[in-house]
Amino acid sequence: MRRLRDFGIFAVFILLAFIAPAPSSAQVQTEAPPAVPGAKAVTVEHIMIHGEALEGNLEGDPAARDVIVFLPPSYNKDKRRRYPVLYALHGYSIGAEQWTHEIRVPQTIEGAFAQGAKEMIVVLPDSKTVYGGSMYSSSVTTGDYERFISRDVVAYIDAHYRTIPNRTARGLVGHSMGGYGAARIGMKHPDVFGSLYVMSACCLSPMGERPSNPAFAKAMEAGEKQLEAVKTPADAAGLGFFARARLASAAAWSPDPKNPPLYLDLPEKNGVPQPDVIAKWTANAPLAFIDQYIDNLRRYRAIALDVGDQDGLRFDMIKLHDVLDKYGIANSFEIYHGTHTSHVAYRFQNHVIPFFSKNLCAKNCR
Repeated sequence: MRRLRDFGIFAVFILLAFIAPAPSSAQVQTEAPPAVPGAKAVTVEHIMIHGEALEGNLEGDPAARDVIVFLPPSYNKDKRRRYPVLYALHGYSIGAEQWTHEIRVPQTIEGAFAQGAKEMIVVLPDSKTVYGGSMYSSSVTTGDYERFISRDVVAYIDAHYRTIPNRTARGLVGHSMGGYGAARIGMKHPDVFGSLYVMSACCLSPMGERPSNPAFAKAMEAGEKQLEAVKTPADAAGLGFFARARLASAAAWSPDPKNPPLYLDLPEKNGVPQPDVIAKWTANAPLAFIDQYIDNLRRYRAIALDVGDQDGLRFDMIKLHDVLDKYGIANSFEIYHGTHTSHVAYRFQNHVIPFFSKNLCAKNCR
């Protein structure tokens, strides 16, 4: 058996390879909560937002991104009313449209309002890239998705909808890769968002080893062999989940404008670990950099974390909760019964929306 070696965040993606669908079947059929009788319809708008932060990315992904906006039932009736906004980030290998089916919106949004949650605008920006996901990070290869979410999207929504343009009236939530994005962006931009919800986040930990589980190890080694044959972006189209996730991570965390045509560096080259690249991946792990942003996290009105008890990502979510507790930062944390995706729609209706209903400012915001 090959010697165990430190591969930074790879172990997390190995877990994801077995709890998330392959790119060819990216749509997860999640359980939906029952429709709430008498729920009023929200208005769904499909728009495009140009990301100045994404211009000139070396992957050639479009800077104009699909964004789905859900307007509450009263929006078109009360023309003077302004609303808080929830920004919701999707996971790896899917885009915003696919995520609407996983979290069963608009039904779950309508259900939450019908059960007493205060009305808000809900925004789902698309951050899928050529390799399946941006990691909501800042890179010349992928573009600066951190700034796209925290600046470009927020500015557009404030300019085109009747929002309350104040951080205390903005919430940020994400699941899986989106949970990573919520943690990363949330730590760095408390000037933009006032409440934070992290769902089953991937990629939190900087440490990991080549797994001892034979099935996991086999999948990892197969992915490495696939990557050796990739010479152009087009070659990546048929890659398996692990290999594509590794390319997406490298594009986000170890970009290299001097290494065309992929413009990225991998943590292993010809079977040899590359310490400088591994260090860059480690530097992008929230559990590695969280200590730098404790004062930022103290600014949040409320922080919530959740994860399924059958989700391999629960161990790092527990670590995130423990760090917040260590610093005395109030946070709610729940390990519920479920897998990585099985209850995400139920959680969105009955936990996420009510959490932001309670914690987003809806009037006299400062």
